[in-house]
Amino acid sequence: MLHINDLTYRIEGKPIIEDATAAIPEGHKVGLVGRNGAGKSTLLKLIAGDLHGDTGTITIPRGSRIGRIAQEAPGGDDSLIDWVLSTDAERANLLAEAETASDPHRIAEIQIRLTDIDAHAAPARAASILAGLGFDDDAQKRPCRAFSGGWRMRVALASVLFLEPDILLLDEPTNYLDLEGTLWLESYLKSYPHTVLIVSHDRDLLNRAASAILHLDRGKLTLYSGGYDDFEETRRAKQRLELKLKKKQDDERRRIQAFIDRFKAKATKAKQAQSRVKYLAKMQPIADQVEDRVAPFALPSPEKPLASPLLRIEKATAGYEPGKPILSGLDLRIDQDDRIALLGANGNGKSTFAKLVAGKLAPLSGDVFGMSRVSVGYFAQHQLDELNPMATPFDYVVKLMPEATEAQRRTRLGTWGFGADKADTKCGNLSGGEKARLLLALTAFHAPHLLILDEPTNHLDVDSREALIHAIAEFEGAVILISHDRHLVEATADRLWLVADGTVHTYDGDMDSYRAELLQTRSPRAARRAASDAATDARASRADQRKAAANRRAELAPLKKAMQTAEKAVEKLTAELAKLDTQLTSPDLYADAAKASRVSLERGQTAKRLAEAEEAWLMATSAYEDAEQQAATV
Repeated sequence: MLHINDLTYRIEGKPIIEDATAAIPEGHKVGLVGRNGAGKSTLLKLIAGDLHGDTGTITIPRGSRIGRIAQEAPGGDDSLIDWVLSTDAERANLLAEAETASDPHRIAEIQIRLTDIDAHAAPARAASILAGLGFDDDAQKRPCRAFSGGWRMRVALASVLFLEPDILLLDEPTNYLDLEGTLWLESYLKSYPHTVLIVSHDRDLLNRAASAILHLDRGKLTLYSGGYDDFEETRRAKQRLELKLKKKQDDERRRIQAFIDRFKAKATKAKQAQSRVKYLAKMQPIADQVEDRVAPFALPSPEKPLASPLLRIEKATAGYEPGKPILSGLDLRIDQDDRIALLGANGNGKSTFAKLVAGKLAPLSGDVFGMSRVSVGYFAQHQLDELNPMATPFDYVVKLMPEATEAQRRTRLGTWGFGADKADTKCGNLSGGEKARLLLALTAFHAPHLLILDEPTNHLDVDSREALIHAIAEFEGAVILISHDRHLVEATADRLWLVADGTVHTYDGDMDSYRAELLQTRSPRAARRAASDAATDARASRADQRKAAANRRAELAPLKKAMQTAEKAVEKLTAELAKLDTQLTSPDLYADAAKASRVSLERGQTAKRLAEAEEAWLMATSAYEDAEQQAATV
């Protein structure tokens, strides 16, 4: 187990974590939740050993490896796949030593260890993880420096997943991902073989991947079984019970105090009054529940709604260079009360489409009708970095309300959730959630007809995300949403548009069907099977199919035979290795030192031959499957 015992950690004398205790069983997937600023990231740093508590202890099983995403994104000339593989230092060192080792005993040791850590399957495993996070085969071969910072952080995430540490610490990993990557990560973490502690405000991720929730509240830790919805229901029930008990206790206190006040001066009742004074002093008070109020989001509706459609896009192409469209064949309309979520992997053109609709990008061809009369509010995540770190929220509202009084300005700030303590705080000192709240308020300040929200929930906690859902529901204009938060999409969007294959079109399914399709297409084997099925459906006639199948079998026969021969060689050597291992475990063998040395040497040579046979089998299998796939597409 991972044990946290009476842990206290202070910053500048203020307790962030105070006498916190929790025990996380081995292999559990645990979501660490709490309000922004509660100390979740601090707790992860304490577990990782970057920080040390003032009092208390954190103990982990002996020999356990702790893993987390590297702070620095990879950016060298190594390809993505090579960089991920290189992060397994033991494997890399063993493979390098195997190239030069000449001592048979050492060769045997190397091969045994490589087998133990499943080193020969590592490239396929690394490629599968990278594919799940959105890197196709071509992208995996490109150098790390060719990708932007956000994409490189995905590579950093891939490397820590590839290493499979015994305790995996993840701090808001979905901030680097699109919806598609988040859906894949849900599935991956659910089957992860070791312990996971994940900080996330994505309730769907916590519902699907977590088997328990660790709640950090006012410095204390409480572990709840189940996903986030289970945690919330249990916590609310506990709060209701505590409220009942507190009311009952307060009533009892008033009754006893009334008795004391009435009879303390009377000699005949003095003893009873004194007894009740002692009882009252011993009564442990039930603490008041201080509910952290989440300020609502202010998304003012347009004063003069426009008739539908707001925008009509006809035969349009969008891109940044003439003759090089990113999106084409765009024929769409946006009505005045639409709630549209854009699906599609990062890099497919979602942001390009958003810029086209926002009027920040002119169409390369075709038309966008209605732009002149529609006001658009455009929230993009990168704009958080563009806030002036020396300016305060009050400075921004002064620019937006030049004729207003100070009282009016501060009232407006209050509706945004910026009270007296935050209104005059410099943006550089605001939390990520506070910056997002300010930017959303600035985006919607002039009550636009259309709001475009590109990843608005990064840095927002669960309750703030719920507040945003309510604000979007009450907003009377149109909304286009790009988000990796599935719960937000399902709760707000009534139309799904898929950005893929160089265009945008309506997606007729729901989020469950999209998730199923995505996980299927990100499986290489399933992708090949789908391609084969599609090719088969396109055959002109059954006779042609039979003839083509016969030709394919003839062409594939030698490759199939080579694959089967290689597989038999692997099976034979595996059996020989097992026999040698059995001999080496027998104490009688070591009575004859020379024989033991020969068996050990033979074991090392057999392991090396097995590794070579496995490599030949993998190459033969790959050649057969590639030829089979190529034949299926003809």
